[in-house]
Amino acid sequence: MLKELDVKDWVFCRRKSLFGVYDSVSSIVENVRKNGDAALYEYAKKFDHVELENLMVTEDEIEASYDSVDPKLVECLREAESRIFRFHELQKKEDLWLREVWPGITLGVKTTPLERVGCYIPGGRASYPSTALMTAVPAKVAGVPEICACTPPPVNPLTIVAFDIAGVSEIYRVGGAQAVAAMALGTESVKKVDKIVGPGNVFVTAAKMMLRENAEIDFPAGPSEIGIIADSSASPEYVAADILAQAEHDPNAACVLVTTQRRVAEKVCAEIEKQFKSAERKEIIEKALSNSGFVIVDSIDDAVSVINDIAPEHLSVQVSDSLYVLNHIKNAGSIFVGPYTPVACGDYASGTNHVLPTAGYSKIYSGLNVSHFCKTSTVQIIEKDGLEGIGDIVETLAGAEGLYAHANSVKIRRK
Repeated sequence: MLKELDVKDWVFCRRKSLFGVYDSVSSIVENVRKNGDAALYEYAKKFDHVELENLMVTEDEIEASYDSVDPKLVECLREAESRIFRFHELQKKEDLWLREVWPGITLGVKTTPLERVGCYIPGGRASYPSTALMTAVPAKVAGVPEICACTPPPVNPLTIVAFDIAGVSEIYRVGGAQAVAAMALGTESVKKVDKIVGPGNVFVTAAKMMLRENAEIDFPAGPSEIGIIADSSASPEYVAADILAQAEHDPNAACVLVTTQRRVAEKVCAEIEKQFKSAERKEIIEKALSNSGFVIVDSIDDAVSVINDIAPEHLSVQVSDSLYVLNHIKNAGSIFVGPYTPVACGDYASGTNHVLPTAGYSKIYSGLNVSHFCKTSTVQIIEKDGLEGIGDIVETLAGAEGLYAHANSVKIRRK
């Protein structure tokens, strides 16, 4: 079910789908800009086939959601939230640090959380309470005072419960590019945010990129993908299971197996066919596998090179010397090392974040973390002796640039 891939075309194919939706997304954005809530109600009816009475989920609905969800599921969400919180808490920086770097010169950094962020949670083919946790918990750890969220209607009660556990203060029944536009621009009901985070389809991703001047974003996080490095020590059964797990996300998901032996690829393909027979989401998996394939390389170093070129969202390392590979990987959103580390653990409960850059963007972006919800200001405190120590440097360079008032602002203090 997998074909041999031309690596050079793979990332381009992952990105080109964005190009074809810009006109449609631009039209949606302009409608929301001009008509606000009316456009959101219109699109809920058109795309989600839902006649909404109001956009915001009420407190009564949140309470009712707890009543309709299996207590075991609520318990699992709470435990997952705790693990995600703990890992992200390790990322948190000091609110303020100051160091005397030179005599009379104290420098530092002040870290401040953003005031208001918006989380986008996909819907449609499945509900994603785990993504509600992944987007909102790091914001909560960072200390963001206002966290809102948008997800397509009808909203699954389990997702509502996850939002509440994660600390989201406002939940809106709005999906797609129109949700991104509402959060970036603001409407009568949805207050504008400073930053939008979360994954989505090509329409959501295009809207995020299009509206960056109105609200900052985390990174392009489109249809999911996995890269796997496997050698003869890998279990074909495990590798196939990881590929099918990724493929069931979305018809536009993609999987790439990179191996040093064609025999490994053949065994994995046979195992995929075997496991596919009992898969629940066959139609989605089959389409995703058509975007997927394998690459045969001469050595593990070549495998690492291919992965660094692809820069996959998820990377599974299933080789005999996994630490060697780990040390040489430069580009991957999240790395899963060893046969007992399925990507699904990172999706739910290991504590790491599953909101990650796709389509090769892990070459330049990091996965969602606490830093995405903060900004920093540098701080300097200069005493008289410190000013004396750098005064000549500042005056000389300012004079060379023709900025004489700059030089004088130092000189007047040194008299």
